[in-house]
Amino acid sequence: MRLARSYLYVPGNAPDKLPKAAASIADALIIDLEDAVPWSGKTAARRDVRAWLSTQTALSKELWVRINSGDAAMADIEALDGISSLTGLVLAKAGSADDVRRIGDILTDRGHASLLLSPLLETPGAIFQARQIARQPQVQRLQIGEYDLCAEAGITPGPDEFEVAVMRSQVVLASAEAGIQPPAAPVSIEIKDIQAFRRSTQAASRQGFVGRACIHPSQLAVVHEIFTPDEDALEQARTVLRLFDEQVRAGTAVLIDANGRLLDEAVVRHARRTLSMTARL
Repeated sequence: MRLARSYLYVPGNAPDKLPKAAASIADALIIDLEDAVPWSGKTAARRDVRAWLSTQTALSKELWVRINSGDAAMADIEALDGISSLTGLVLAKAGSADDVRRIGDILTDRGHASLLLSPLLETPGAIFQARQIARQPQVQRLQIGEYDLCAEAGITPGPDEFEVAVMRSQVVLASAEAGIQPPAAPVSIEIKDIQAFRRSTQAASRQGFVGRACIHPSQLAVVHEIFTPDEDALEQARTVLRLFDEQVRAGTAVLIDANGRLLDEAVVRHARRTLSMTARL
């Protein structure tokens, strides 16, 4: 499965922005019915989002909708009922595995068991339950709502974001243990200082994130640059998989590649991830 490198947030109450976002280089869109939409505008936003999604049957992007938590989640789900272009739901303030399981059960009961879920972990409790949340049916990928999380925990990240490294690592490890896609890195409010955004994204890549959620189109090119392997890396990954397949067919337990590396399952997993990060479209 190829991994989306970029998720561009689009306010659900700004239907004029949806065609522009769809024409952008983003691999995926997250249409926001939660924080971006005031309570007084949610009914209209649901109607506009449904109308736009209904016309997007041929768009070759992942299309996600961030739904509200609590009682409003059901109204969001009902508004999206039967939309074939929808990839899945981003679950705002997914506080526990029970919260995520409940949404999955509702979708299954309504005949939408194929819709994917991307829980957004925004509280200390959600971070502590990351392992259980990652194991829930339909969960494809975790995300972190880092600004809300830091506000609740009283954490003030510095320029190197060292203070949030532990929380990020828990989500990366929980995803790997559950066998789901690696998490996408959290949004950044840096939309003008692109070099600061680049450093932050490079750090997230080293921490095990693949791709990043973006709040502005100016961030997309940097995200793609960092999370798209160059041709040398791709060719090396293809060679690893070819040699490993030959090794398996020959019944050989150990094989050393041309660079002197032992070809074991760990190297093969890394090669597979590299190939999954190629351009999607």
